[in-house]
Amino acid sequence: MKPLFQITLFCLPFLLIINCGRNANTKNESISMDTITVPDTGFTGIKQYFSGPNLIYEATLKNGVRHGLMRSFYAGGLLRNTYWYENGLLEDSAKWYRPEGYLFRSTPYQRDTIHGTQVQYFRSGRTRAKIGFEKGLRTFFFEEYMDNGRQIANYPDVVVKTNDNYNANGSYNISLELSNASKNVKFVRGDFSKGVYDTTAVTQIRTVDGIGSMTLRKSSAQTKPYIEVVAEILTDYGNRYLLLKQINLPYNDLN
Repeated sequence: MKPLFQITLFCLPFLLIINCGRNANTKNESISMDTITVPDTGFTGIKQYFSGPNLIYEATLKNGVRHGLMRSFYAGGLLRNTYWYENGLLEDSAKWYRPEGYLFRSTPYQRDTIHGTQVQYFRSGRTRAKIGFEKGLRTFFFEEYMDNGRQIANYPDVVVKTNDNYNANGSYNISLELSNASKNVKFVRGDFSKGVYDTTAVTQIRTVDGIGSMTLRKSSAQTKPYIEVVAEILTDYGNRYLLLKQINLPYNDLN
């Protein structure tokens, strides 16, 4: 059996762009491809790549480097993605189109990193959601809309319950849950003073059936009189709504 892709290393970056996390919501498509050999000759112009008779993507190159428009296509020939490159780096807006032919999402890039406001669209062309990013990280800017243009505002709040055992054993227990009792949530603890949600700099809070629980303990060091937690809530649109909650503490040595 022929392998799915017999292609030189020159072609691999394009295939990775099409099939990786930028379009995680798109079902994988099986592509049967004849042998393609494209030597790296410092080519300037537009190269096209096919799966059998079907054009699957095309890229604009300058001296062998992506520079300009790149487009990928569904098997039926409809446009799937467009990207804009400058000297090999993603810039401007990357657009993803649904198989039905309408624009679903536009994502801004600066120097190969998501930066700005990602916008999602309904089939009608109305705005479905706006999600903020800063240098590749989520911000807390988030808006979703109904198809009639009205902004959605009925997101749940975080309900905090505490159990103070500080005098008995030096512990302070905190329980977290959503006001609508939804289980589609996870909680994390971190410092969000920079206004971004950095998943590499947070601590997961144990969450079972929508209820998060954590225990703070008396320490020898002075600490802030509050902690910050984020509820990462899965919305009906499949987006992640980030709700920041500051919890005030009765003691300044809990950690």
